[in-house]
Amino acid sequence: MTSLENFRKDYGLKDQIQRAAVSIMNNIAEGFETDNNKEFRNFLGYAKGSAGEVRSMLFVAIDVNYISKDKFDENYKQAINVITQISNFKKYLYNYAVKEKVNKMKMFIIHLLSIN
Repeated sequence: MTSLENFRKDYGLKDQIQRAAVSIMNNIAEGFETDNNKEFRNFLGYAKGSAGEVRSMLFVAIDVNYISKDKFDENYKQAINVITQISNFKKYLYNYAVKEKVNKMKMFIIHLLSIN
């Protein structure tokens, strides 16, 4: 999309939308490497924010006639899809962490009951 004629002339918007798009995958990668569920979820939040930034800049791009309505719709759907996938993955990781804590608590209680 940023290779379209109008985008090539607007270095600020082109650079910003490219940096935000790259930030999505970089935050997911950085969070994954933390090997920590909570920290990973934080980085997924940053990635989701960057996807929201891309979505926001699509409105700017269509408002200044850099992209067509069809191009806007295509990229907007993709941005919403990425945001939804990140949100669902964050929820999954949170629920997994909660289940893990509950299971540990159950095991601890069973251990305490078996001592008596």
